[in-house]
Amino acid sequence: MDNENKGEDLKIELRTLTKDDYLGLKSSMIEAYSEWEGASVWGEKHINKLIEIFPEGQICLVVNDAIAGCALSLIVDYELFGDNHTYAQITGNYSFSTHNEEGDVLYGIDFFVHPDFRGMRIGRRLYDARKEICERHNLRAIIAGGRIPEYKNYATQLTPKEYLAKVKGKEIHDPTLSFQLANDFHVRKILKGYLPGDTQSLEYASLLEWNNIYYNEQAKHINSKKSIVRLGLVQWQMRPFPSLESIVEQIEFFVDVISDYQSDFVVFPEFFNAPLMSAYNHLGPADAMR
Repeated sequence: MDNENKGEDLKIELRTLTKDDYLGLKSSMIEAYSEWEGASVWGEKHINKLIEIFPEGQICLVVNDAIAGCALSLIVDYELFGDNHTYAQITGNYSFSTHNEEGDVLYGIDFFVHPDFRGMRIGRRLYDARKEICERHNLRAIIAGGRIPEYKNYATQLTPKEYLAKVKGKEIHDPTLSFQLANDFHVRKILKGYLPGDTQSLEYASLLEWNNIYYNEQAKHINSKKSIVRLGLVQWQMRPFPSLESIVEQIEFFVDVISDYQSDFVVFPEFFNAPLMSAYNHLGPADAMR
């Protein structure tokens, strides 16, 4: 779109995506990702799945019937992932199985603006819409992993931390990070290996957060229903144990470790206590069992 035509006779609509939007969405994605080396676009089945599980979180801005920008989101129970996660993990390896309506964070999994419509505050409108979703669902924050595509030009001179500081100080303009900082996001952490294959960011990402000041934390009761249960599975190397105390010590070790991961249950291998029978090897099977 020519700059002189921007703002003239434009029909602008902010709305949720529909399955019928895919062809227009794909065309816009291809243009938006054209400067991203090795990028691929979402398939139709992925977009349809997002619309089915969380229609309100998939929003687009349409200008004269063309999709000018889009923001895709999930609700996640952030406690299950923490700050040290990858893009594949937070999206359930692109299956979106991590979406949880009882979660506490709106996680931004994608955002783009068609090059022809940049400079029209479309990105800000989409981000404002995301913030409204976050507030409406009483979620404590919006979190997203942000690429830093200009870092490749400074990697020999600056560490990622130094690069972020210069972007914050407006000494360097990064098209992704600068925009997010201007929209009241702050950097929680620098992630390494967040999105394998992102050569422009050298696989680094800024973990960004916007806090919902209206968030009202809900009390969690011990008998409340859980939609997700975390299991800790133990791989147990069979070896002799001289006493009951020694095997109990090993059990406590695994229980403590799995407890640190906030698991609900721990599952040990069948017959994990079989080594205790070694003291009765001189007896027949029936007597040893007794």
